[in-house]
Amino acid sequence: MEKSGKMTANEAVSAWGARLDTLVENKLTLSHDEAELHLYETFQQANLIQLRFNAPVMTSMLSGRKVMHLRETDPFDYCPGESLLLPSDRLMQIDFPDATIDEPTRCMALTISDEFIRETIHQLNQEVPRVEAVDQWQLNTDNYLMQNNPEISSLTDKLTRLFRENNAFRPFYIKNTLRELIVRLSQTQVRTNLLLQTSQHVNTNRLAYVVAYIRQNLTRALSVEELSDKACLSKSHFFRLFKSELGVSPAQFILTERIQQAKTILRNPAKTVTDACYESGFNSLTHFSNTFRAIERVSPRQFKRQIK
Repeated sequence: MEKSGKMTANEAVSAWGARLDTLVENKLTLSHDEAELHLYETFQQANLIQLRFNAPVMTSMLSGRKVMHLRETDPFDYCPGESLLLPSDRLMQIDFPDATIDEPTRCMALTISDEFIRETIHQLNQEVPRVEAVDQWQLNTDNYLMQNNPEISSLTDKLTRLFRENNAFRPFYIKNTLRELIVRLSQTQVRTNLLLQTSQHVNTNRLAYVVAYIRQNLTRALSVEELSDKACLSKSHFFRLFKSELGVSPAQFILTERIQQAKTILRNPAKTVTDACYESGFNSLTHFSNTFRAIERVSPRQFKRQIK
């Protein structure tokens, strides 16, 4: 006999100490002048549960798995470590294929005032303009699915904690953390666009041109002076803009790109770790192995064994 047939709210335990009124999309809502935080828990399987919000929303998976049905997209798995940005009034239909009392599906939904988003993005464009005058910081909320980076994960965790605090500084802390989250999300979208669609921007964006140049010359020693010359910017201005739009320094970016190339080489059964080292621009096996482990959390040899 299946356990799901005997489920009751009394058997389920809320992660946030809230009363359980239902086993499907049980919700705890916490409010702020500029935003609302909704914490959801689902303790039994369900299909096509409908949900929509009256403000732009960022949802993040915390545990379990959903299958999302959105307009104009095929259904897709939605898993921990991922976030989804949606505009106001966008209908979501959600399946919970794996939810049980012992292993519930949990997620958060953070709605943010449209006006607050516009004000924050406007301030960002005024104070930290992008490298090209024709480009603007913006926040795309139209079915934007993303993998959380450490900064985004840290901010969503912080907001979950702040919304549940009870002290006089709570509104101030939340407002400033919301601003940082909006800026980080905008940076992530710009960075993703530049790195994944580099060829579309090489003739209009100097950083895209530099990214393409780095990728074409990974086996060479590349200095900040050379790259800033390619961007027609002073060294200090180039360094600041590169880090602002791509989130890392030029040197860190070059290392990451070399490791990505090394991973491609290691996937070739005919290639060795030594081949990957020198063909991706490293001059020392020790440096290569240490850098690879720092970025990928495994050694090059372990990575190659995992592929096999």
